[in-house]
Amino acid sequence: MHQPNDLEGWDHWSRAMSNTAKFLRKDATFVPEVRSPTVRRRELGALLRKLRTAKGLTVEQAADQLLFSMSKLSRMETGHGVATARDIRDLCELYGVTDSAERDHLTRLAAEGKQQGWWQSYDLDFSTYVGLEADATAIRGCHSIVIPGLLQTVDYARAMHEAGVPRLAPKRIDELVEVRMLRQQLLSRDSALRFHVVLDEAVLHRSVGGPQVMSGQLKRLIEVANLPNVTIQVIPYSAGAHPAMDSAFSMLDFASAVPRLVYVEGLAGRIYIESPQDIARYQQVFEYLCVVALNPQESTELVKRVRAKHKST
Repeated sequence: MHQPNDLEGWDHWSRAMSNTAKFLRKDATFVPEVRSPTVRRRELGALLRKLRTAKGLTVEQAADQLLFSMSKLSRMETGHGVATARDIRDLCELYGVTDSAERDHLTRLAAEGKQQGWWQSYDLDFSTYVGLEADATAIRGCHSIVIPGLLQTVDYARAMHEAGVPRLAPKRIDELVEVRMLRQQLLSRDSALRFHVVLDEAVLHRSVGGPQVMSGQLKRLIEVANLPNVTIQVIPYSAGAHPAMDSAFSMLDFASAVPRLVYVEGLAGRIYIESPQDIARYQQVFEYLCVVALNPQESTELVKRVRAKHKST
């Protein structure tokens, strides 16, 4: 996070996003700042679970009294199910919620949880993550293989999708690249996301899309590193082995009652980790990685040196 060059950083990023907007379709250049329905459902679920446990009821006991199925109540509490206004009324009566403001808050969360996020029109298999990311206040993580999506250029993102298996149709690749660019608005909105990422040096050297594409991608990293809400650190080869060499993870923090979580992605699928003990372990690993990595200024200098090599190729 480079404070001395904040204004310069915002200027560079503004120009970069302006160029990116030329790639997007006319109706997709702006994403309104709305409350994510994905996160609203998780917030509602956390509050309902807290009310149930305070009443001393198990999921089975509460479901029996409400004439719900256990799976329906469980899905509500985990944020995977949608609650109706009647569901909220019945739950409040069972849990003894008499305060009108609290009941209204729960009802409002249920209504917002049924709204459509901008990303849902793209039919994404990772829509849950995009919905969580959209309302996060901070994301910290480590990427040892690729540049994270929030920092990718159009060309880098396209090269990544073109290398996928099975092969995607050109139109679908255009849509996925568009989604990636729209997500990046989180870094420049008024309530900008705080983003801290630790990269393995290997990410800088892997020639995704060729030397020209990598030169542009690393230029983007240098520009973004100047933003006041972004911190980029690089673990150099000289650091040797580290605990996240074969992993990519993101820790998401939220406002209000929404519990934090860790997102892990790989070929085997996407995993959302919510256990406090497991989250604490990832937090410990991240803090260790920040220590073994170069500081932000040193990391930027390394990025510049590697970029020079790509440019000379």
